[in-house]
Formats: sequence, structure tokens, C-alpha cells
Amino acid sequence: MPHALAIRGGTAGVERGAPEAARPNLWLSRLTLTAFRSYAHLEVALDPRPVVLTGVNGAGKTNLLEALSLLAPGRGLRRAKLTELARLGSAEGWAVAADLMTPEGPRQVGTGRDPEQPAGATERRVLRLDGRGERSQARLAELLDVVWLTPQMDGLWREGSSERRRFLDRLVYGFDPAHAGRVQGYETALRERARLLTEGRGDPAWLAALEGEMAERAVAIAAARRELVARLAAACATAEGPFPRAGLALSGDAEAWLEEGSALAVEDRLKEAWRQGRGRDAETGGAAVGPHRSDLRATHLAKAMPAELCSTGEQKALLVSVVLAHARLVQLARGRSGLLLLDEVAAHLDAGRREALYETLLGLGAQAWLTGTDSELFTALGERAQHFHVAEGALTRHG
Repeated sequence: MPHALAIRGGTAGVERGAPEAARPNLWLSRLTLTAFRSYAHLEVALDPRPVVLTGVNGAGKTNLLEALSLLAPGRGLRRAKLTELARLGSAEGWAVAADLMTPEGPRQVGTGRDPEQPAGATERRVLRLDGRGERSQARLAELLDVVWLTPQMDGLWREGSSERRRFLDRLVYGFDPAHAGRVQGYETALRERARLLTEGRGDPAWLAALEGEMAERAVAIAAARRELVARLAAACATAEGPFPRAGLALSGDAEAWLEEGSALAVEDRLKEAWRQGRGRDAETGGAAVGPHRSDLRATHLAKAMPAELCSTGEQKALLVSVVLAHARLVQLARGRSGLLLLDEVAAHLDAGRREALYETLLGLGAQAWLTGTDSELFTALGERAQHFHVAEGALTRHG
């Protein structure tokens, strides 16, 4: 089926036939960036195939992936402040817009920073879906599942638990879009409780009401994480191919208590723990129990070795294995693919694993976005992918 490829911002248009095999049923047909990072303006029309972006370090490849990551709830793959995303020297508010082809038909999504936002106001992204303003980022998860791997995540298994929780929550969004709103609401209430306690203005009745709200969300968060980890662990344990099989386990108070009792009983245990811990939490500015302290751990099953003790290459391969298993589960559960953003992944894999990765992505029917400095690493994809060179705020078609 023919398609038109048109790129504005320094490149020519190309007409080319796209392979019909493994066509995604959810994919970006157009991406537009305005005053975002290194891009003054970029508009690119796409077909369903995987997208390969090559160029020298600093060319703007990761900036493109970061823009795509903002089509999901949260702060994107760099967790940057909204003011940091604007093009240097630009007085405009930055914007990212995309046209999506979905099983239900075409959709439009846009996000950015409001240039008229008052100074000193809390940073908040502006969201638009199909031309209408939206307040909740959870609406993004309902429309599109976005998961990414970056070089900064290479230490995921051996560093602090906060990044693993964020990684896990992004995976949960693919099955439970409402999870994003629950996490955001819980974290907001947790910060409000900490503020009241540290300022010594914690009225017991108000704190009890706030902790009740937290407990309800906490149990829902813990339950969603437990369900996803159980399904993902089963998928990883039976996966075949050159990537190592990963064992996954979730630890945390709320998660463990759900093994022992009902959701209401766990809510009561959390509320009692928070009530008794108010004095300590007033000094520490946090809370000793809750899903904000949960952790995801992985094991290299063939070696029976914790992931944090494996080599750097094995840790990377385990992470790829988990992401691919998740993509397969999302396809089965929701009947549609998501976006996979793989920054510099191919450079860390041997030739056999690179080819296996490409074949898996094509078999998934996912519009994966891959970046690298060496275009030769992607030769095996050939015309089964669309290849672009990135330089100076523009995209040029390879070939």
C-alpha cells in the first residue's frame, strides 16, 4: 500500500511503497515540534514501519524521543522541567503534536507549556486531545502506551528504587490507564501530608481524612502493580530467544499485606501505620510505609543471579527482555501496539541479539523508534523500516 512521506524543516519528500507485513494498528502518522529543544520547527509524516534515527552525538536524536515520551503521562524520559524543554533563546511556549492512527480511527494529541502561564505558578503541561483541552494526564495513557529505554537506564537494576518504580508504573499504564491518575493523586496527597506535618499544622481530623484518601489510592496502586508483575513474570519466564529470561518480584508493605488480607484490611493497616508515624514523619518529611517505597527486582533465571550482580551487558539484555515481554502482553490485552522508544539500544547488543530484536519488533507490529550513531547497525532492517539522518534541527531521508 503506497504512502507519502513529507518532511518539513530541511528535507525533501519521498514516495515509497511500505511492506504490508506486521503493520501496526496504532502508529504516529505525523509528528510536529515547535520550539522544542534543538528544533525550531519540525513536521514529519510517517508510515507504520519502525523509525530509525541516526546522527552524531548531540544531533537531536534523543530530543525527538523525549518529545514522543511526553505523549505519555509524567515528565518524559529525561524528567526535565517544562522550562528546560524550550528551544534555547525562544520566547515561545514549546509544543509537541501528533496525529495517531488507531483501531478506532485517527486521533490528534498535543502537549506543551503555556507561554502565558503566570510567573511563580506551579508548572503544568497543557494537553489537547482531538482539539479539546484536557486537565488529566491520565487521558494520555488511555490513548497511547509509550515505553522507553535509554542509556541512562543501564543502571536501573543496581541503583535506587525510585527509577524502578517509575519504570514499573509506565508498564502498568499499558494495562490500566487510570493508574496514572492514582499515582499522581497519591503523590500529591503524600506531599501535602508531609507539608502539614513539617509545618506543625496537622489537625488530626484533617490528617485522618487525607490519610484515608491516600490509603484508598495506595491499595489500588499496589494491586495494579502486583497484577502486572505477576503477568509479566510469567511471560518473561517462558520467553524464548537470545535475550535472557528474567524473574521479576515486587516488594513493599502494601503489596505484602494484600497477600494476607482484603483491600479494606490493607487500607486500615496503612491508615494506622501513618497515624502512629506522624511524629517521626514530621521529622523526616516523608512516610515510612506506602507504595512510594515499593521496589521491583529482577533475576537472571538461567544463572539464578540477581540482576544487579550481572554484567552491564546482561543487565541491558534483561531490561530489553522485560520491555519486549510487556509489549507482547499489551498487544494481547488491549488489541493494539504501543510506541517503543529505544535510544542507543542496538550499539550495546551483539549482531545476533540485534537481529533478534529487529525481528521481534517487526513481529510485534509496533512502531518502534530506534536511535544510533552508526547507520550500519540498522542495515538488517532494510526497507522494513524508515530511516532518517538527524542533523541541525532537521531530518533527511536515508537512501
